[in-house]
Amino acid sequence: MSFEIVCFDCDSTLSAIEGIDELANRAGVGAAVAALTTAAMNGEVPLEDVYAQRLNIIKPNQAAIDWVAELYIQRVVDGALKVVQTLQAQAKSVHIISGGLRQAILPLAAYLGVPATNVHAVDIMFNADGSYQGVDTNSLLAKTGGKAAICRQINPAQAKLVLIGDGQTDLEAQLAGATVIGFGGVVTRPAVQLSANYYVQEASLLSVLRFIIS
Repeated sequence: MSFEIVCFDCDSTLSAIEGIDELANRAGVGAAVAALTTAAMNGEVPLEDVYAQRLNIIKPNQAAIDWVAELYIQRVVDGALKVVQTLQAQAKSVHIISGGLRQAILPLAAYLGVPATNVHAVDIMFNADGSYQGVDTNSLLAKTGGKAAICRQINPAQAKLVLIGDGQTDLEAQLAGATVIGFGGVVTRPAVQLSANYYVQEASLLSVLRFIIS
């Protein structure tokens, strides 16, 4: 099957880190935040119940966001750059749809060659001195069902769309008619393995191409 629009989750898919968890570890509150992240990714609690709660615990400033942005690039998943280049060479529209922080993901997107306009994530706000102010709790991606909503927004013509990701929230894209490829190259989540249309466990993201390009 060939898809016209190809969307990627970011954390544990394009990069081998969970950005918010890394920020939590840096701030010394890793255990508390990781428990909330895991519960949301496994579908045990709604995302909106934990999203702002995690960030209000961490309170990341501008310097912390710059730090994790660099870490995203350092820990890029094997094959990610080649996959994006291959898809774009075939005139596929490539997007990143993430519940992560947009300002932290934008440098990784630039490294991969994904336009900033195709990065869909949650905005973080800072005070004038660079200290943490808050996050956009109105963002679709800070809520359950957000990835399905974004898929509908970017695909008004209902072209063939596929989303590749590791988490429970990625399965939401199926509600918008998307095909979901579960990526277990960084972390295996049994619920995703069970419910994704396809599933790969190879460490390289190149493994997904066989399902995307006919």
